[in-house]
Amino acid sequence: MTFAACLLLTLGILAYVFYMPTEIDVSPEKTQLIFLRERKDVVYENLRDLNFEYKAGKLPDADYNTMRASLEDEAAALLAEIDRLEYEAVNTAPRLNNRKKN
Repeated sequence: MTFAACLLLTLGILAYVFYMPTEIDVSPEKTQLIFLRERKDVVYENLRDLNFEYKAGKLPDADYNTMRASLEDEAAALLAEIDRLEYEAVNTAPRLNNRKKN
């Protein structure tokens, strides 16, 4: 009796683990622009955290200045790349013909 219960439980667990659904939900495609915006948010959050840690007295001046400069450089590079991609997206988009027809 115990063996049968263990066998049924094992089969149920195996069926649950290895069951392949017929339809799989797929997340939307992540573009480079979306990735860069998310990375920018992370860098800004890191700058806020770094500033808080420095004001709390957990970081010496030299470490704070080095880390801040590094994060600011990364943020500047991200912003430049975001601007470049947005500029390309606007300028390569199909233009509507705004001429008046006579």
